[in-house]
Amino acid sequence: MKKAISLILVLALLVMAFAGCSAPQAEEEDVTIRIGGLKGPTSMGLVKLMEDNETGEAKNSYEFTIAGSADEVTPKLVQGELDIVAVPANLASVLYQNTDGAVQLLAINTLGVIYIVEKGETINSVADLAGKTIYATGKGSTPEYALRYILSENGVDPDTDVTIEWKSEPTEVVSTLAAEEGGIAMLPQPYVTVAQGSVEGLRIAIDLTEAWDALENGSMLLTGVLVVRKDFADAHPQAIADFLEEYQASTEYVNENNADAAQLIEKFDIVKAAVAEKALPYCNITYIAGADMVEPMDGYLQVLFDQNAESVGGALPGDDFYYEG
Repeated sequence: MKKAISLILVLALLVMAFAGCSAPQAEEEDVTIRIGGLKGPTSMGLVKLMEDNETGEAKNSYEFTIAGSADEVTPKLVQGELDIVAVPANLASVLYQNTDGAVQLLAINTLGVIYIVEKGETINSVADLAGKTIYATGKGSTPEYALRYILSENGVDPDTDVTIEWKSEPTEVVSTLAAEEGGIAMLPQPYVTVAQGSVEGLRIAIDLTEAWDALENGSMLLTGVLVVRKDFADAHPQAIADFLEEYQASTEYVNENNADAAQLIEKFDIVKAAVAEKALPYCNITYIAGADMVEPMDGYLQVLFDQNAESVGGALPGDDFYYEG
């Protein structure tokens, strides 16, 4: 009898132990991932996943917030109101530094989207920009650092050989181009496409991504990335793994189905479909995660750090910056 009672007690303890182990799994299955994105290329790759979430076909449950600027979503990430956010690539490093490593890089989602455009045929190389005035947006952020780096590496001093007139937003640049003969500007997509629809004779003169690649510096020109709160990622590894799988599929769908993706991009109030369809081939939407993102991100941040340490938060991030899964 004593042996039987002992056996029953052991079995009861085992059942309780297994029940304790399985409880977090149930919580894991029910998690809702709150994602913040920006109106532009960095959110375009999300739209198939957003659609699948609406139709109930997604593995996880998601809540999406699409904002006009990073300033609207990054505080919510830091405060725990959002779990994953699409941000400019250098801002990911700044957030990591400012939160003492509480934010990690989850994936690179957009390569270069910056172009030099002109009304005319005078600019065919970076060297041709010497002596010119360039209208641009993005002072103090990725576009400025990328432009200065590419000019310098091509023998054009950004402080003395060219005049860069900074505007507060792309619509100002477009207005200036429309009013000036032979105007030259640096614009990101999809504003290049918008500008070409309103400024007659405007053409893409230089793809800054190609100009960066031509330097063969071991890095890539990056625009957008996804970052995640480390405590959320640590608590929900399976949900993050499912998200990354679904997000990769979403980016592939968008790149392979521009017309259909453009309709979704308009549906979710990111960009009008007509603009999105024309811009998508130039938006360099991608998916790079895990070990594959370390070298390009390290190289890119090093270039920015060498120009202005504060552009990456004052220091280069440590190995724990990269989410390994």
